[in-house]
Amino acid sequence: MKRWMRWAIPVLAVALVGGFVARALSARKHEQAALAAAAAKPPPALELSAGDLLVLHPQPFTRTLAVSGGLKAVNSAVVKAKVAAEVKSLAVREGDSVRAGQVIGQLDTTEVEWRLRQAEQNAAAARGQLDIARRTLENNKALVAQGFISATGLETSVANEASAQANHGAAMAAVELARKSRADAQLVAPISGIVSQRAAQPGERVAVDSRLVEVVDLSRIEMEAAVAPEDVGSVQVGQAASLQVDGLATPAAARVVRINPSTQSGTRAVMVYLELQPQAGLRQGLFARGAIELDRRTALAVPANAVHVDQARPYVLRVAEGRVEQRPVTLGGRSSSAAEPDGLVELTAGVADGDTVLRGTVGAVRAGTAVRVTGATGAMSAAAVPAPSAVGR
Repeated sequence: MKRWMRWAIPVLAVALVGGFVARALSARKHEQAALAAAAAKPPPALELSAGDLLVLHPQPFTRTLAVSGGLKAVNSAVVKAKVAAEVKSLAVREGDSVRAGQVIGQLDTTEVEWRLRQAEQNAAAARGQLDIARRTLENNKALVAQGFISATGLETSVANEASAQANHGAAMAAVELARKSRADAQLVAPISGIVSQRAAQPGERVAVDSRLVEVVDLSRIEMEAAVAPEDVGSVQVGQAASLQVDGLATPAAARVVRINPSTQSGTRAVMVYLELQPQAGLRQGLFARGAIELDRRTALAVPANAVHVDQARPYVLRVAEGRVEQRPVTLGGRSSSAAEPDGLVELTAGVADGDTVLRGTVGAVRAGTAVRVTGATGAMSAAAVPAPSAVGR
């Protein structure tokens, strides 16, 4: 091999490797330049409709307290068996209306009649013993006056007469108890209302205090609501409430009538009683939920779903100068709203009158995102969007 070829081959190989390296570096440089240009280009603006924005203005705000519980009749009564006997008749069933004092059933009085007869016979015997003791006492008084018997014998007669009189009184009391048992065998409705439960059937023998019939008066219905100790201080007797009762299409009006002075064991909750206005369809045992109106004032408020709580402090997404920013806020009271299923939340700090925030329906939006409001006339400034009626002026 010639001498010059020995040097030419390595030089040619080095030149080829250098060319490939230079080409790779150039391609990488162009790629980095393209990425830098893409990064420098602003991302497309997020398009929003006018309904996605809320312009805050002071508005009438009703602070409410959410409550729930079961309905219960204010007046209810249970007819129980006052004597152990067989149920002879029971004339009412569930859903029947009854009046106070109405006879609704009868217990068998056979045993009661025999006990009454026995008590009367015992009373008659005690009356005879009393008559004998009185005649003996009168005779002994005459004999003592004539000196035929001593005063000690007279004292014995006095004691015998007193004992006979006591025995007669006890026998008469037994007669009265037997008569009362006979009267108790007749079942009478204690209040006017509707039969809600029938717990016995004719022919069944029942014990004393066995439940036979339950009667409820639906003219007055209450809801028992458990309120947390930190909230019960804001509840006062007479405050109005609106309740949605299961099975009823329209809300029921109510008011606070009583507050339990003691807490519930275990939960430490306080029972609050709300009386509902008479309305068709109210039944004992139905479940109701609603809110007590605590006070009314003017405040800035937004739908509850517009407040984000995924950070240490709650915040809203405020639109300013065409971009989204996170604004930490301080929350106040809550209020129910027919237009907002989740209700309204009062904002006491962090926003001002005229600020524009995103509704919760927009979802999660990163801070700094550019926004563009589209409408009938094209792009609009976010500050110029009118406030929706739900939280408007």
